Amino acid sequence: MRVLLSCGEASGDLYAGALVRELRALAPDVEVFGLGGAQFAAAGGRQIADYRELSVNGLFEVVGKIPQLAAARSRIVAAAGATPPDVFVPIDFWGFNYRLAQAMRTRGVPVVYYISPQLWASRPWRMKSMREIASRVLVIFPFEESIYRNAGVPVEFVGHPLVEMTTAAVDRRQFLEARGLTFSAPTVAILPGSRANEVSRILPDLMVAAERIRSAVSDVQFVVARAPNLPDELFEPVRRANMPRTVMVEGDTDAVLAAAAVTLTASGTATVQAALHDSPMVIVYRVSPLTYTLGRWLLTVDTFGMPNLIAGRRIVPELIQHEFTPEAVAREAISMLTDASRAAQIRDGLREVRQKLGGVGASHRAAKAILAVPRERAATVGR
Repeated sequence: MRVLLSCGEASGDLYAGALVRELRALAPDVEVFGLGGAQFAAAGGRQIADYRELSVNGLFEVVGKIPQLAAARSRIVAAAGATPPDVFVPIDFWGFNYRLAQAMRTRGVPVVYYISPQLWASRPWRMKSMREIASRVLVIFPFEESIYRNAGVPVEFVGHPLVEMTTAAVDRRQFLEARGLTFSAPTVAILPGSRANEVSRILPDLMVAAERIRSAVSDVQFVVARAPNLPDELFEPVRRANMPRTVMVEGDTDAVLAAAAVTLTASGTATVQAALHDSPMVIVYRVSPLTYTLGRWLLTVDTFGMPNLIAGRRIVPELIQHEFTPEAVAREAISMLTDASRAAQIRDGLREVRQKLGGVGASHRAAKAILAVPRERAATVGR
């Protein structure tokens, strides 16, 4: 069996790697190829294009990537023509994957959308487009299942793959002391995002906030989680701050979060990771003013952070766009560090989030569902 897969960002690549491993365990002769990154390739996927050349966020920021996106899509379509897939699995990355799904659909290839884009959060009319292209949608958040079903889209809730992935490689003491930090001191994790344009807009203000936090909590220490494959100059704000007891760690986000008393994080997958580690957090985000001005009119939700969306109420603070200031971030973080009852209340809410994300085995369940679609199709044709 041949599976064409396409993911367009770091979190998608993480899920793709886990999915490919499960596909190969269930069907050892399966061939998986397409758009992916290091995790996809390490699991045995054959890269036709690398997502790291394409990843960007924002309505207008993507314009500069159009030539690369078009070229990557052409390469993938050509590879699918040379080696026709039995099923196409897009992972999030809607703008790119929707057009690719259309191309596969016209070639008679069933589409199983995994890690569905958040169509319910903005531009809900895209649900009609999903209904037209998808043979099945595999969702990872429990509230999504009824949304898709009510829209007439074949859907299955498989659970969140991070539930089985969020384990630290070392314990908290070992992690901190290996980096010259103190086990007993309060640790604040800083996660500024995985895309270059995210980090450039978010990290400088988070470092200013860190300085304000230190002024109020003298023994606090900071760990900055650096996503891989980002240029060094993006992290110049960390070096300029030159704060003692501040370290930068690349490629070990779970250990960073497991060590954190409080997390300052860009909105996105990292918020789910922080929730799974029971880390009280301040969620921040910022896009270009033009993207925000136009994009906010498309939103159909009044909250952004996934823990809040999953819980159905605001359990952690969100500071988006103009509300995201160093003063506001520091105020929330200091409260969580010094008010034990507030921190405990947030952790209670995060445990509720964990329970709603499903048990371990999401990637295995997704792989089974994906393999079933072409097999069901073959059985129907054979009758």
